[in-house]
Amino acid sequence: MDNDQATFWLSQFIGKNLRIHASDGRVFGGQMKCTDKDRNIILALAHEYRAPSADAVRKAVEESGNPSASVAWNSRYVGLIVVPGQHIRKIEFEESTLPGQKNPIAL
Repeated sequence: MDNDQATFWLSQFIGKNLRIHASDGRVFGGQMKCTDKDRNIILALAHEYRAPSADAVRKAVEESGNPSASVAWNSRYVGLIVVPGQHIRKIEFEESTLPGQKNPIAL
């Protein structure tokens, strides 16, 4: 898919809530505002999510004694951001099937 086709395809998600997985492991969630010819995506009302560090996971396992202990991701509000197209690895959008229900769809 060339850049023009990709830009046209991405434009159908303007105004939708997306989760974008970046090449460095971060995930950004927010409302898509626009894209450009380089497949950069602008998100509004965005949050950044980071996986817990290996030390945090190890500490949680040691404290709980459970090898499958869950550890919360770190998050912060970032507002309006640009996610560079070259770093986007996966895009998910929320599609509502019934009022009040949201189902993430991976693209």
